[in-house]
Amino acid sequence: MRAAVFHEPGDIRVEDVPDPSIEAPTDAILRITRTAICGSDLWFYRGHRDYEAGWRTGHEPMGVVEDVGSEVRSLEPGDRVLAPFAISDGTCEFCRQGLHTSCVHGNVWAAEHDGAQGEAVRAPQADGTLVKIPERAEGDASLLRALFPLTDVMGTGHHAAVSAGVEAGSTCVVVGDGAVGLCAVLAAQRLGAERIIAMGHHEERLEKARGFGATDIVSSRGEEAVEEVREMTRGGARHVMECVGAASAIETAISVCRPGGTIGYVGVPFGAEDGGLDMFRLFRENITLQGGIAPVRAYIPELMDDVLDGTLDPSPVFDTTIGLEEVPDGYAAMDERESIKVMVEL
Repeated sequence: MRAAVFHEPGDIRVEDVPDPSIEAPTDAILRITRTAICGSDLWFYRGHRDYEAGWRTGHEPMGVVEDVGSEVRSLEPGDRVLAPFAISDGTCEFCRQGLHTSCVHGNVWAAEHDGAQGEAVRAPQADGTLVKIPERAEGDASLLRALFPLTDVMGTGHHAAVSAGVEAGSTCVVVGDGAVGLCAVLAAQRLGAERIIAMGHHEERLEKARGFGATDIVSSRGEEAVEEVREMTRGGARHVMECVGAASAIETAISVCRPGGTIGYVGVPFGAEDGGLDMFRLFRENITLQGGIAPVRAYIPELMDDVLDGTLDPSPVFDTTIGLEEVPDGYAAMDERESIKVMVEL
């Protein structure tokens, strides 16, 4: 089969690799119909994260089950499914708490395992990881496209909003205009926020944020942006979503948060560990910092219900659609910020 393989920073190739097979009774084999390139994939693409030559890429699988192991109970060949970026058994202590990303039998797609940017994957812990898509979505391309972002970015944006405590009538700020930031805007709108301020540096992305429900746009930079938000909110917002991960974005989130407020952070913090964190300001102003890697699997059922009901459609976050053989071009487009997020259709 064909799959994307990492060779070195800036060098992703689509190559022939062995077909996946059942290795454990809890496995399933999934034929990929849609996958994507994630902003977090750019960390190894740019050489900012250790990644070995020969490792597979991609962690957002959607497709059709082709085979199942002897202990798989909830799925059968022919089922259309999607899966979050983290593998989980669905039964351990942490899965029962809704913290599937800490599953004691958990794992991740890609790296030394099968990656989702390919024609098929072996799906470990299939019962806990793969989510069956209702039959009424079968054959509805627009509905399947709307469901696909639940594999990662929509669930991650939702985690930012939930972690920040967004509720009906809230005033909130979203730091970051990438795919996750845009989905955080959509999540805040879904939760009933009255005022949503989107902060970013790309006018076309901020216009998309407005389409997702942002009521105010801030495109200035640095201290000027902070002052603009603080003036708009009379001293800061009680609910702030940090969706970048860079030290500067975390500092911005702290600066625009109102005393007693909460920052929901979901940006992958590569490079932020050396940027410092103003713990004294968090302490002095009683600001709560909570969030982390999103337990997307816990959020899929409620978000799927809304997509199926027609009240939620995060698919516009994808602004480029390509085929599998074009995955290297997709990485380059995202690296050069020519695309917000790339969907791969097989």
